[in-house]
This record gives sequence, C-alpha cells and structure tokens, in this order.
Amino acid sequence: MNPAVQVPAQTALAVEQFLADGFDLRRALAVHLQLDAAELEARLPRSTADLAALHPGAFDPDQASSFYEDTVGTAHLLELAAWHLGSADYIADTLRLQQRFACGHVLDFGGGIGSHALAAAALPAVEAVWFVDLNPHNRAFVSARAEALGLGARLRCFRDLEDPALPDHFDTIVCLDVLEHLSDPADQLERFARRMSPGATALLNWYFFKGFNGEYPFHFDDPALVERFFRTLQSRFLEVFHPLLITTRAYRLLD
Repeated sequence: MNPAVQVPAQTALAVEQFLADGFDLRRALAVHLQLDAAELEARLPRSTADLAALHPGAFDPDQASSFYEDTVGTAHLLELAAWHLGSADYIADTLRLQQRFACGHVLDFGGGIGSHALAAAALPAVEAVWFVDLNPHNRAFVSARAEALGLGARLRCFRDLEDPALPDHFDTIVCLDVLEHLSDPADQLERFARRMSPGATALLNWYFFKGFNGEYPFHFDDPALVERFFRTLQSRFLEVFHPLLITTRAYRLLD
C-alpha cells in the first residue's frame, strides 16, 4: 500500500483481519467442506490444478454459465481460497480500495468466496451487500461465513442479477477477476451501467489472457471480444483516480 494513502480507523481492522487469517477462512472452509485441517492443507496447494483438470478443453462460450454453475462444484472454493491466502497483500489492497468507495447498496458480482462482500458488509457507510454468484456452493459458503461473522443481516446471496429481489440500482458495484470469464463482458458493462444509481462507483478489473502456457484456460481472450469490451468501457464510463498501485480501477458513469 502507498504510505500516503490513509484509510478510516474504524475500517482498517478489517484489512488487518484479512491479512491475519483471511477472515477465518481456513476454519470456515474446513467446516463447510467437512475436512480436517491436514486434508485441507494438502488440497489447497493442488487446487488450481484440480480446477483446471475440470476444463473440457474446447470451451463453448454458450456453456460457460452452466459450467461455473454445475461442473466446478466445490473445486472453485478451494482454488479461490488458495489464491486469496497466497495473494493476501494484493487482495488486501483491493479491500482498501473498496473502503474508499463502498457505500449504500453494494453489488458484489461474481464474488466467489466472499472476501470483498464480507468486508463491505462490515463498513459503516454500507447499508446492504448483494452477493451474486452462479455457483451454488459459493453462495452457500458465503452465507455461512456471513452468519458466523455476525453479518448475516447485511448480506444476501443470489444466483444472478435478474433476481427480482435485488434492488433496481446500486451505489457501488464490485466485479473483480470476473469479466475475463464472461463470453460477452461488454454486455455485462452495459448491464452494470443500467443498474448504477446517480454518483455510483464501479470497481472493476480484468485479465483477458489465457497465460503464456495456457495456465488460465477459463479466460476468454478473443481480440474482437476484448476490443468491444474496451470500446464499451471508454464510451460509458469515466475512470476515477485512486492512488493504490493495483490493477483494479474505479469508474463512474459518463454524464
């Protein structure tokens, strides 16, 4: 973190808690998956390879949603947990960025294991967090974590953005490490734009790259798809400066 950046004292503890134990992530995951500590520690290092092994090879973009909803199962929980624990400093800076902007009704789209949703729910400026993720195992895990951390009343989980129980508009949208998994990320930007309240902020990042050695087979990288994404981003959103040296960017709607 840039030492010149100050975060409010009442929210700084959330980041320190994450750096200490990922918001009690190991214990919560072991309980949820009914694993003992030794088995969990054995599975975390191989979780990325285990998840990649589920990839069918020739990936039909039209089947992406069903793949994440049905095929990956609990493997995604383990892979995401390993990444959040192993990249804690990076995740911590994205939590610090969220502290700077999150307020009112927060949408965490594709929120995975819920690190950002849980941290947002604990912020005093946040009224409610609406967690959206296709994977039912992710939703169940995040709900259980929220209850265990005393945040159940401020966080609700949903399968998709079209659920009528969701608010029409959000004051903050968080979508991290998700857009590269979508077959039409430009369309997702348009969907976000329609759901942003006046003055709302969207926190976004992306990585349209399958890796130098194919290590990210779940990412889309078609040049036409990527160009359409950036054209949409530049025509619909204005970047808001922040001083943290991370890939995540902050945006508001163009007037």
